[in-house]
Amino acid sequence: MLPWGSELAGRLHHETIDSVLLRDNPLGDPHVRPLWVYTPPGYSETERYPAVYVIQGYTGHVGMWANRTPFRQPFIETADQVFARGEAPGCIVVYVDAWTAYGGSQFIDSVGTGPYHSYLCDEVVPWVDAHYRTLATPASRAIMGKSSGGFGAMITPMLRPDLFGALATHAGDALYEYCYLNEFAKATRALRDYDHDIQKWWADFRGRTAFTAEADSALVLLLGCTAAFSPAGDGTPQLPFDPRSGELIPSLWEKWLAWDPVRMIDRYADALRSQRAIWIDAGTRDEWFLDLGAEAFRAGLDRIGVPAGRINFELFPAGHGGIDYRYPQSLTWLANRLER
Repeated sequence: MLPWGSELAGRLHHETIDSVLLRDNPLGDPHVRPLWVYTPPGYSETERYPAVYVIQGYTGHVGMWANRTPFRQPFIETADQVFARGEAPGCIVVYVDAWTAYGGSQFIDSVGTGPYHSYLCDEVVPWVDAHYRTLATPASRAIMGKSSGGFGAMITPMLRPDLFGALATHAGDALYEYCYLNEFAKATRALRDYDHDIQKWWADFRGRTAFTAEADSALVLLLGCTAAFSPAGDGTPQLPFDPRSGELIPSLWEKWLAWDPVRMIDRYADALRSQRAIWIDAGTRDEWFLDLGAEAFRAGLDRIGVPAGRINFELFPAGHGGIDYRYPQSLTWLANRLER
């Protein structure tokens, strides 16, 4: 594998979107955001195309789609190959930025971070439809992502089946009692060094080189998810556990559980039954036990009567990282099932 890029058969457009909804957001993050839009080979001024929206895991931002690791190509290139090789008919692929000062938004509306779900659904999607030749129907629009992005890919079609009719989730956050509870215990121990105060850790983190302390990765994820799932009315993150003992605070933990995709299934059964294609996968050694979340999500879809022919489910030998080779597989599967 050559260690440098090759020319795309399609074209990647580097756009920006000026978000009204993100102006004056709680964290003071930019409201003008990058938006990368890929058009496939032979993109025509007369033909219209399905669209696949791609969202990232926690601490991901849109520029990271161009990152190149040894012996692998970035997804921008492997996605292009899907269409250049004729593995699927052409699609527009939209790479969405939902970064926050905490490293992510979980793609939901929250007084702790900002209205990122509405930004995606009510600003980004209409902007793309207005500027590119999309087929602007849910049957022709999919969303995909990994980890937190996989979570966003699961919940967004539940909340907005009028926009999204297909999804792919790679190791998406789900089954929170396994995915998060161990992280709470680790965080409680780590906060001993900061007088049991995550804001003291945050002040320290912002004043030095990021990720130079052992607990940084766990605590930044915890802080961002807390800001999304259980903020106070003024936006202050409220941990769902006692920072000294680790004991859960039921009223706050319930707010997190309300966003567990596994627990959302029955509430949004009609929306899930309306999906024309659902891809679910995860590694069997996932450090957050998201293979179990994937199993539970699949079982929930079976329970509510989503036809098995609309679901692709697979567990494979891997941890949480290094699974980007799966993305063109799900993109191919989705692109062959979107309405044209």
